[in-house]
Amino acid sequence: MRIALGVEYDGSDFAGWESQPDQRTVQSTLEAALSSVADTPVRTVCAGRTDAGVHALAQVIHFDSPVERAPHAWVLGANSNLPGDVSVRWAKPVSEDFHARYSAIRRYYRYLIQNRRERPALLRRRAAWERAPLDTERMQAACEHLLGEHDFSSFRAAGCQAKSPVRTVMSLQVSRRGSLVFIDIAANAFLQHMVRNVAGVLVEIGTGKREPEWARELLAERDRTLGAVTAPPEGLYLSRIDYPAQYALPAVSPEWLLW
Repeated sequence: MRIALGVEYDGSDFAGWESQPDQRTVQSTLEAALSSVADTPVRTVCAGRTDAGVHALAQVIHFDSPVERAPHAWVLGANSNLPGDVSVRWAKPVSEDFHARYSAIRRYYRYLIQNRRERPALLRRRAAWERAPLDTERMQAACEHLLGEHDFSSFRAAGCQAKSPVRTVMSLQVSRRGSLVFIDIAANAFLQHMVRNVAGVLVEIGTGKREPEWARELLAERDRTLGAVTAPPEGLYLSRIDYPAQYALPAVSPEWLLW
């Protein structure tokens, strides 16, 4: 039986999603909890691997279980074995052709910035901090250059192992609510550090260090060394993943938009 799960986590104290020797990771923590419920080893596949310090509001995973459990039993059983910084939101049996990663058609990330002179205390591990004033209109103007299908080599990590740097960005919006600045981006898929590198470029443009056209110029250069500093991980949230309607996965709760 193949089961899909919706998972949220605070990535602050994790070395990322993927299991690593002698490291606390979301995958190994979740697999230990699910294995306890199944009473047999469980191996998971996620929709998008997140880096150390990155959070997820709506990560989707799947796993194959030789035992049957009711959906609510997977949720309650897993959560009773999970630490406080990981929570299973829902569980649903799916067909064997469902794949958390390869069946996804669109992924959404939100990057959160506390934009004020004083360093944050409450959001110190939940948002990036930029003390210089950010001009969100300039940032939004730069976003227009990044929409559509492009070679994002200038926005990928040096160690990115993706076979192709070409990705399609469907939407990219910058907004402000008080001292909080939000960067919301949706694409068919993302390269390693792509969102954080986009955020780094937009911050430089927002502070006036660069012009909005710099985003277009970076795309044309296809050279990561010419870009901005990678924005810190604590501001990044995997916020939503879309799948074909045939799988009828639960809708994402809009509560995260209250940030």
